[in-house]
Amino acid sequence: MSVSLSTHVLDTAAGGPAAGVSVELRRGADEIASSTTDADGRARLAEAIEPGVYSLVFHPPSPFFRRVELELELDAGHYHVPLLVSPFSCASYRGS
Repeated sequence: MSVSLSTHVLDTAAGGPAAGVSVELRRGADEIASSTTDADGRARLAEAIEPGVYSLVFHPPSPFFRRVELELELDAGHYHVPLLVSPFSCASYRGS
C-alpha cells in the first residue's frame, strides 16, 4: 500500500494562491519531506510513503498564524490537503 500527498495554500485575504510557503511533512520527530509552494500555491510532498500518522506543518504568510500543524492519518491512496489562511483565520479540508 502506498500513499501520496499534495497541498495547496490559498491566501484568502489576497484572494489567490500563496506562493513561497514552506511546508514540511513529519512522522513523529522525523522530517519526511519538505517543499515550498509554487506560483500557484501548490506543493507535492510525497509520492510513495507508508500509511500511518503524519504531521503536515505550514509556515503561512500571516502575521498571526506563524505555524499551522495538522495531524493526519493516511491510508492507501492520494491525499490533497489544502490550507486557507488569512491574517484572521485558517481552515483546512480533505480535497480531491
